[in-house]
Order: sequence, then C-alpha cells, then structure tokens
Amino acid sequence: MAETVDELTVDYTEDGVLVSKQLDKIVLTKGAWSTIIFRYQDWDRKKEEYGPDKYTIRRYQKRNGEYMQKSKFNISSKDQATKIIEALQTWTKD
Repeated sequence: MAETVDELTVDYTEDGVLVSKQLDKIVLTKGAWSTIIFRYQDWDRKKEEYGPDKYTIRRYQKRNGEYMQKSKFNISSKDQATKIIEALQTWTKD
C-alpha cells in the first residue's frame, strides 16, 4: 500500500495489461483521512482500446503508516458527472 497521498493511484495491471489507467487525480483532503477524485479509463479487451473517461471518488485512512481504501463512489458517465457538478454548484452559490 501507499505511504503518501501522492503514491495513491487507480492504475491496475492484470496479466501484463494496464486494465485501469489513471489519467488524473485531485486530492480533495489530506491527513489521516484523505479524499481523492480520480479520472481514469478501463481497457476494453474486445476493442483493444481504452474506453470513455470515468471518475471515482475514494476515501483512504492512514493506519500504521500506510493508506488503506475505506470507501469509493464511482461516477458512471459524463452525464452523471455533469449532474453532480450542477447540483453542487446550485447548493454552493453565494
């Protein structure tokens, strides 16, 4: 597991193939509990190419010097991401 927030990733390799490729990440909170939003793509074995962008928000807890994933929320599409953005913008307007 990772010892720092910077080491945390959603990259995942299976049978020598990078099946989940991280494109970007934004650290929302740091500390004993850290929250990170990742942008990534999954490998489509049939098409032999990466699929559309996906997003996931993950919470990690640092224990004994290592971060362990405690929860996650996967955003299934750009449409769902846009709806979440719109809702948050509505709620956070001054």
